[in-house]
Amino acid sequence: MKEDIHLMPRYILHNGRGASATVSFQGAQVLSWKTEHGEELLFTSKKFRNQGTQEQYGFAREKIWLYEKDPPPLLGDFSGKAFVDLLLKPQEEDRKVWPHSDVRVEGLDTLNYLDKLLQNQCFTEQGCSLSFESEVDRVYIETNNMVAVLDHQKRRTFVIRKDGLPDIVVWNPWKKKSKAIKDIGNEEYMHMLCVDSASVENPITLKPGQEWTGRLELSLLLSS
Repeated sequence: MKEDIHLMPRYILHNGRGASATVSFQGAQVLSWKTEHGEELLFTSKKFRNQGTQEQYGFAREKIWLYEKDPPPLLGDFSGKAFVDLLLKPQEEDRKVWPHSDVRVEGLDTLNYLDKLLQNQCFTEQGCSLSFESEVDRVYIETNNMVAVLDHQKRRTFVIRKDGLPDIVVWNPWKKKSKAIKDIGNEEYMHMLCVDSASVENPITLKPGQEWTGRLELSLLLSS
C-alpha cells in the first residue's frame, strides 16, 4: 500500500506482463489503469477530489473501504490475474447518512416516472429496484397493480395491491427538506418512506351520476 499526493491510501496491482491498476481505499475508486507499456487508459481530472456532492456520487464514494486479507474464492478462472477485495462496513454513525440502505422498492423497473425534483421531467426507471441515498419525489406512471417495499434489516416486506389507481408516488424528504417541513422531525426521514397509489398523470373527473371505485390493500410478510 502506498500514499499518493492527496494522502489517500491506495493499492497498486500488477500482472505478469507489467500492466497495472491503482485502487483507492477511499470510495474503492479505480484511479489508474495502465498497459504493459505504461499507457494510461483512464482519464481522471486533477480536480476530481474537489468537485461534486454526495448526492451526485453516493455515500460510498466518501467512505474508507477495508482491505479483505482472506476473501472468499472468486468464481471462474482468475489464475494469473491480480485483484484486491475491498469491503465497506457500516458504522453506527453511518445510519444517519444511509438510513434506507436496507430498504428498497420492487415492481417499478422499466416504468416511466415524473421527477418532481427536476420540474416533473419524465424518465424511465433503469434499476431492478429503487433504493434511497438522497431525497426522492417521484410519480411512477401506469404502474403494475402490485409493488413491494423490502426492509432487509427488519426482515419484512410490505406488499401494496391496488385497483383503479394507475400511478405510484414514492417520496422521502431526506435530511435537508425534513428540517423545512413543520410536521416532520429533523431526523424522522430515517424512519419513514411514502409509497402510495394515486392518479396524478390523468386525474379522475366524475360527472353527475358517475361512479368510480379505487382500492388499496396493504399486507405484511415476515421473513425468517
